[in-house]
Amino acid sequence: MGAAVKIAPSMLSSDFANLASETERMIQFGADWLHMDIMHRHFVPNLTIGAPVIESLRKNTKAYLDCHLMVTNPIDYVEPLSKAGASGFTFHVEVSKENWKEIIQRIKLGGMRPGVALKPQTAIEEVFPMVESENPVELVLVMTVEPGFGGQKFMPEMMDKVRKLRRKFPSLDIEVDGGLGPSTIDMAAAAGANCIVAGSSVFGSADPAQVISELRKSVQEAQEIN
Repeated sequence: MGAAVKIAPSMLSSDFANLASETERMIQFGADWLHMDIMHRHFVPNLTIGAPVIESLRKNTKAYLDCHLMVTNPIDYVEPLSKAGASGFTFHVEVSKENWKEIIQRIKLGGMRPGVALKPQTAIEEVFPMVESENPVELVLVMTVEPGFGGQKFMPEMMDKVRKLRRKFPSLDIEVDGGLGPSTIDMAAAAGANCIVAGSSVFGSADPAQVISELRKSVQEAQEIN
């Protein structure tokens, strides 16, 4: 049995006008985490939510808020997100090569779980020191699309990164984000991903609960085989 399965609907695909009810709906449909994309137009061109929205949401839910920071200066967001009630804080390796040890330390001091993400062009080896550190990240997010916008096509070639990670770190939480749904989940599950972010495939479905169930079943079956 591998690392525990977590299905994390991407709230970027939800109805932002009804975010509180959307989060409640996803939890009722079987979601383990809620994936929150935080972008500020520098690291990626899009602009989404920040700490005030997380704070408002926290007042309405006890759910695990899995925050993915697509920003150039993640350290500046640690304290605001900690105060807002974020559960996990995942920063990008591309913008933290100089100060990642300090970022991880501050995330943990803020009561959040640290993770590191990498873009499709970034070699997986760049995150190894962060996982092997004395004070390590607890999750690696392998982007399976270019970060910034929802609804993109899954990049199967990213599964090599997931396989390398899983072989090297058997119990690590490995998250995949981008283009995940019933047609692509088997590839991600077979490679060793256990945390699945899914936006359009969940929110665009007539039966989101069924999609979440399918994603979970695929990962569980892959873990039993491996």
